[in-house]
Formats: sequence, structure tokens, C-alpha cells
Amino acid sequence: MIDDTHCELCSRPTDGAVCRRCGTIVCRMHFDAELRFCAECAARAKPTGRRGDTFHL
Repeated sequence: MIDDTHCELCSRPTDGAVCRRCGTIVCRMHFDAELRFCAECAARAKPTGRRGDTFHL
């Protein structure tokens, strides 16, 4: 846990969750725990097709 840390996307206090793709420190609201990505990277990583095999990273 990182003390006195704020989300780089919304400035809310956070426990220091770090995106494993871009390194952004985010709050729980902006963290995808399944992917361990920030909301912005998670949105790019979601499949775009029905087959679920196309990713935009």
C-alpha cells in the first residue's frame, strides 16, 4: 500500500493500484482487477469482435 497516493485519472485518494500495462496509479473505480489494467488500457484490451480474439494493445 502506498500512502498519500492519488488516482492519476481522477485525483481521488487510492491504495496505489498500478496498471501493469502503462504504470498509471489509479483508484478502484479506474482499475480493472481482472486484467490489472487502468480503465483506459482495459478499454483498449477488450475484444472488438464476436470471436473475442482481436485485441488493441
